[in-house]
Amino acid sequence: MADITRTLIELCAERGLRMTEQRRVIAQILQDSSDHPDVEELHRRSSAIDSKISIATVYRTVKLFEDAGIIERHDFREGRSRYETVPEEHHDHLIDLKSGKVIEFHSAEIEALQEKIAREHGFRLVDHRLELYGIPIVKDET
Repeated sequence: MADITRTLIELCAERGLRMTEQRRVIAQILQDSSDHPDVEELHRRSSAIDSKISIATVYRTVKLFEDAGIIERHDFREGRSRYETVPEEHHDHLIDLKSGKVIEFHSAEIEALQEKIAREHGFRLVDHRLELYGIPIVKDET
């Protein structure tokens, strides 16, 4: 999720990115998204605001934003990349394999265990990414 005080557009400016109106639209959509959209979904949402935004523009823009370190790309086993703003606070993801819904969560227990495992193997953990994949439990109504 984007930091409340610094918008994605402000982060682009800080990194010296030239902000066209189309890039501003794409940046705003990314900032407002909580569902980790892929390029096709970003294009659909962007072109609803500005019909001149091509899918090629969206591809170039997400690559530019990713290279600048202001968005993250995720590959959640769907064969398509999905994007989110770089979070201010670390979180992990639980992906529903039936619906594709992505649930963000943070667990102090998991974080501590990862640190412990790294230390046990002689490492200082500097980064990690945890993605859990599951299907909803169907409750038996009998």
